[in-house]
Amino acid sequence: QVQLVESGGGLVQPGGSLRLSCAASGSTFSRYRMSWYRQAPGKKRELVAVISNIGGRTNYADSVKGRFTISRDNAKNTVYLQMNTLKPDDTAVYYCNAYNPATNYDYWGQGTQVTVSS
Repeated sequence: QVQLVESGGGLVQPGGSLRLSCAASGSTFSRYRMSWYRQAPGKKRELVAVISNIGGRTNYADSVKGRFTISRDNAKNTVYLQMNTLKPDDTAVYYCNAYNPATNYDYWGQGTQVTVSS
């Protein structure tokens, strides 16, 4: 089992940047494929970015390609989401997800609010 704690959300103006962090504990972090999801009011939760547990391969939603970067530091048990050129449409609660391909279990953090507004 793994526990996830997100941080780094807040209020930012359009065009600004934020870096989200997700600290994991309780299990071997390197075993997990890590993802960021987001959910805006009245909308379904959507996948934003994912980074593999082996090789660090990344994939992004079309809406954030070229603006967001996901990375992981296995020594620190942390995954990051660098968000640049933020838009009002990026406003949402951002959730960290850890998925273990060996067990098919996944885990969620509590979420962190990102608000992009002038």
